[in-house]
Amino acid sequence: MAGLLEGKVVMVSGIGPGLGQHLALHAAREGAHIAIGARTAAKLDAVEAEVARLGLGVQVLKVPTDVRDAAQCKAFVARTAEHFGRVDVLINSAFVTGAYVLAETADLDDWRETLNVNLFGAMALMQAAIPHMTAQGGGSIVNVNTKVTRLPYPTMGGYAVSKAALRMATAQLAKELGGRKIRVNSVFPGWMWGPTVLKGFEARAAAEGRTVDEIRAEIAATIPLGEIPVDEDCARAIIALASDYFLPVTGACLDLSGGEYLPL
Repeated sequence: MAGLLEGKVVMVSGIGPGLGQHLALHAAREGAHIAIGARTAAKLDAVEAEVARLGLGVQVLKVPTDVRDAAQCKAFVARTAEHFGRVDVLINSAFVTGAYVLAETADLDDWRETLNVNLFGAMALMQAAIPHMTAQGGGSIVNVNTKVTRLPYPTMGGYAVSKAALRMATAQLAKELGGRKIRVNSVFPGWMWGPTVLKGFEARAAAEGRTVDEIRAEIAATIPLGEIPVDEDCARAIIALASDYFLPVTGACLDLSGGEYLPL
């Protein structure tokens, strides 16, 4: 049985432990050739090794990329198009959270740096990919956003503002590119169980004299589905949205928070 992305070329930025890595691996499992970018080459090597271990029969192109540098973003896309001959899917997963401080006292240079990654880095990759998608008759872009733009959280203002800007950029591009059969959608993960959250929970547990399991259960109790979604499951949902199964969908906001945020 053919995979959801059989024979397609999928670019993923922000490869690292957790969601970015799972996005690349699930794209490969669904039959896609993948082009992966991250600042740290070792993270790219780890994905390439896992794809080889699984024997998936797809190609992996590794391009070390710092999305803060527009020239590197252009090079990432150009190398992908040169190597594979096309760019079918772009998933913008690279992000930084910025400093955890109250907005009233935040260093605005930190906010600018957060915007540089979360908004302008994603925009640079999209602007580089759009001409290729236009020439081939269409494509799919998915921007990974965050629940924090839905449910503001103290000390995460810079992150939330940058991702809110990305949400509007996504809507703008969806409107402008629909006639070229280029779909542009957003996903909004909430708590996502994986290495990053585990590390945070371990630090919190040590500070509060509690266990990780206690904290996890406490948060899970606030989520209608009764558990914190795991990053691997969120990656599957994103891959499905990127695929042709969602051809009628553009400009959508797909929440991946287990129902913690319920749009009305």
